[in-house]
Amino acid sequence: MVNNLPFSGSYQAGDVEFLLKPVEIDMTPVEQKEQLIQSGARHYSEMLSQEPEPTRWHLELFSRALDEGAGRLAKEVTMLAQTLAHQFGDTPIVLTSLVRAGVPLGVMLQQALRAMGRESYHYGISIIRDRGIDQAALEIIEARHGTKGIVFVDGWTGKGAITGELIRSLEHRPGYPAQPRLVVLADPCGKAWLSASDDDWLIPFGIMGAPVSGLISRSLWSEEGLHGCVQCDHLAQYDCSQQLVNTVAEYARSLDVSALPACLQDPQHQQQLVAQSEAVIAMLAARYQVYSINRIKPGIAEATRAVLRRVPDQVLVRSVNDPDVALLVYLAQQKGLTITEAGADLGQYRAVTIIKKVL
Repeated sequence: MVNNLPFSGSYQAGDVEFLLKPVEIDMTPVEQKEQLIQSGARHYSEMLSQEPEPTRWHLELFSRALDEGAGRLAKEVTMLAQTLAHQFGDTPIVLTSLVRAGVPLGVMLQQALRAMGRESYHYGISIIRDRGIDQAALEIIEARHGTKGIVFVDGWTGKGAITGELIRSLEHRPGYPAQPRLVVLADPCGKAWLSASDDDWLIPFGIMGAPVSGLISRSLWSEEGLHGCVQCDHLAQYDCSQQLVNTVAEYARSLDVSALPACLQDPQHQQQLVAQSEAVIAMLAARYQVYSINRIKPGIAEATRAVLRRVPDQVLVRSVNDPDVALLVYLAQQKGLTITEAGADLGQYRAVTIIKKVL
């Protein structure tokens, strides 16, 4: 089924409009995909592997992460929404979430802004490493709203690759500041315009894929028109997209919003985070003889997703007893991977996965 009409996946229609083209493609086995990526024969954005069904253990850990993290999510989403409302004044806010990791945060921000009585819009669009943002999708948004109120939303930062892609994608488009307005929940590498914290913490939607992202796949590159995606109907019974946002919204209703601080970035502190992140990546690249830093996936969410979606070689954690890395350690053990307790060597990160060199 190919459907070019606006759609919201498994979210409510008013919460997000995906500017993506649903397509059908043949799935590529993970091992074959890794060989094609590393050989340069195919770009990662041209292929998808079938997303596996989450195990009972995976679902239980997600539920535990949501139980323990929903209060923090509600507080930090509300802080971000209040800060955006203050920054933009009467200008309508156009949340432009980067598929997939930005979408759950974008939906929560859209709900928070709406609860505040603010005019806001929310779109989910594709951005692809080395190829940039979906220009066709961005043109649709600009035609509807202009550029003044556009903010880009992602879940977190890892090494900061997406910030680089935004800079390259927007530098020749009029109406955007030199530093892209990138909003994230957590910014451990110091490269976001606005964040609620710089912690590498167990963000509940960071350890799930399609079931917490409106039942859509990672985006697929397209030379013409909108980038593509696959609707993951085989995972419908595990869908927890609405559970996530409804749970957070319930917590948010009980907050004393007048007592919440604004999200203010400290440029000096951000520079320190950037330097520390780059030092950690450089150290790991030298220690493990990694010649492409794209194979280094820092942060709990990135490290977990890499074990689920790629062919991992090493998993490093600050502490194997850290409950926030329990799912990562479990998945690594299931695959027979080496798990190294790296302590302070990981800097601000609590976990890192290194992708296996297959060629």
